[in-house]
Amino acid sequence: MSTRTERITALHKAAAERILIIDGAMGTMIQSYKLDEAGYRGTRFKDWTRDVKGNNDLLSLSQPQIIREIHDKYLACGADIHETNTFNAQRISMADYGMEELAYEINVAGARIAREAADACEQATGRVAWVAGAIGPTNRTASISPDVNNPGYRNVSFDVLREAYCEQTRGLIEGGADIILIETIFDTLNAKAAGFAVLDTFEATGVTLPIMISGTITDLSGRTLSGQTPEAFWYSVQHLKPFSIGLNCALGAETMRPYIAELAGVADTLISAYPNAGLPNAMGEYDESPDDMACQIEPWAKDGIVNIVGGCCGSTPDHIGHIKAHVQTYGPRRVPVIAPRLRLSGLEPFVHG
Repeated sequence: MSTRTERITALHKAAAERILIIDGAMGTMIQSYKLDEAGYRGTRFKDWTRDVKGNNDLLSLSQPQIIREIHDKYLACGADIHETNTFNAQRISMADYGMEELAYEINVAGARIAREAADACEQATGRVAWVAGAIGPTNRTASISPDVNNPGYRNVSFDVLREAYCEQTRGLIEGGADIILIETIFDTLNAKAAGFAVLDTFEATGVTLPIMISGTITDLSGRTLSGQTPEAFWYSVQHLKPFSIGLNCALGAETMRPYIAELAGVADTLISAYPNAGLPNAMGEYDESPDDMACQIEPWAKDGIVNIVGGCCGSTPDHIGHIKAHVQTYGPRRVPVIAPRLRLSGLEPFVHG
């Protein structure tokens, strides 16, 4: 079995040769199991004092076999990179369930389940698969007030975010992650706290992993929730020297394309994109078929603007299999050489010279 160092070397080699495939939605797949409250609790948490239904990350402890099955399905359809079931597994979000003290354990377990699935895939097929330790945005925002009557109010601080993300990153590393994925970023200040925490943890543990960063354009304004354009967002996180920068969630492939193209023109690193399977219908479900989604993503590959593609909300192993089939004949985007200039960002980018 390959070591983490060998896998990271193989990751860089593979990314130079082909478009990599990231998996689809963990939440969508969990919903297909139709778990009730007792299903979420399992045996260990049957007497927990709060409702836990909806705490998908807890399933890594209470129903690990379900999470393993989902990983296996995505790997079987050809996903190269699969994300851990840890999107909300930091103590800020876990506080909703009174489970703050379980945050570290959930991250270790989530990464370990994904690692075991990837190792089994490699042993059975000889194909290396990479585990991306998923770090979500939390349910709080550091740069926007949740109180419209008090614009200066914040319900979380940078330091609290940083500490929570440090704990999460340590757990993901211990569990066997190959990559740290800071994803679904709607507030760049949250992402900066996550990035700071990840670098701190690398230094503290002596383990350095590739960092993937994925923002979210919330609507057709073409901006994140905290107001930045894709180019400005890139300049805000460029200092982390990420393995990739990209977008996920909120939009379907058709509406995401111009924002991916914008990033592809300014970023001197790989570009990732994993859109939703269209937009949700009146029932909150996603109707875009695997073939429709793949046909919308294929032109991205043909036009050379992506290096990593997959799916977010509403996507399934069938969607990922179709996307792989549609893009595998195209080469990866060539990373451009960007001339050195002074580049600053607020809500808009500023380039001098």
